[in-house]
Amino acid sequence: MRTLILILMVAVTVSCASKGDFSKQQEQNQQIVEQYFEHFNNHNWQGMAEMYVEAAEFKDPSLGEGIVEMARAEIIAKYSELNEIFPDLHDKIVQTYPSGEKKIIVEFVSSGTATDNSKFELPICTIFTIENGKITKDFSYFDNFE
Repeated sequence: MRTLILILMVAVTVSCASKGDFSKQQEQNQQIVEQYFEHFNNHNWQGMAEMYVEAAEFKDPSLGEGIVEMARAEIIAKYSELNEIFPDLHDKIVQTYPSGEKKIIVEFVSSGTATDNSKFELPICTIFTIENGKITKDFSYFDNFE
């Protein structure tokens, strides 16, 4: 009986320690996402690109079908070009949803005004995969109406 109680105590202790590590990882992922959107809203494309691994995987309706691998320089070019079209480009986080140890889902609204004064507001949902403090996958879903 003593052995059984000892085994249960060890199992509960290990389980609680694992959940603590899991929660800590989710908190770190949340901080990474907050930093990412801060860089985005400050139009700091270099800082934002450095949050990715050298060759990250993207799924994005604006890039076509399937998964596209992009280097940091390509990320900077993509967002710099978008920023030229929409100088006041801004993302507002609606909600974040931790999903396991490596993923966080972010619901946000992207908005901006083009140089011809036409405005856009686009709801987006992105699933970020984060490993070793870097974004490895950026899978975005939105209505690519144009």
